[in-house]
Amino acid sequence: MKEEQVILVNEKDEEIGTMAKMEAHEKAVLHRAFSVFVMNDKGETMLQQRAGHKYHSPLLWTNTCCSHQRVGESNIAAGKRRLEEEMGFVTDLKELFSFTYKAPFDNGLTEHELDHVMIGSYNDAPKINLDEVADWKWMTPQAVKTDIESNPDSYTAWFKIIFEKFYTHIAQNPASNEG
Repeated sequence: MKEEQVILVNEKDEEIGTMAKMEAHEKAVLHRAFSVFVMNDKGETMLQQRAGHKYHSPLLWTNTCCSHQRVGESNIAAGKRRLEEEMGFVTDLKELFSFTYKAPFDNGLTEHELDHVMIGSYNDAPKINLDEVADWKWMTPQAVKTDIESNPDSYTAWFKIIFEKFYTHIAQNPASNEG
């Protein structure tokens, strides 16, 4: 199977090429990515715990799903595809904002991503893909914020960065909470 390619971009999110995912993470090259936050009608956010065999950040908690767009794939289409692959359901998504971040891992790899953050709404239990996800739970954004402060090592490096921006966004834009 051919290794997954990521879309290399500049700071303006203009495509400048592709690269194998692992190579991009080894070289810390800026590439396009997305992060999905799914919320229920109670205002809780669905978190996933990454599978234990993942090559980085195993068993850490993170947002509902995240990954990389494929060539020719829209941000929303990519988010829906990965949500179904990892969490076993599809829902409408809307893009909230995008930003660039860099997060090094203990294993020498680095995420350097222009991340498109999306939100959706769902109220049922997911049908998790055990190859990708070890567990899941609902938490209010305030509870997540408090838990990150108390237990930062339980969360992925990128989630701590993205969640702060997400939390600020939903606090300042309550209407955007509706996926």
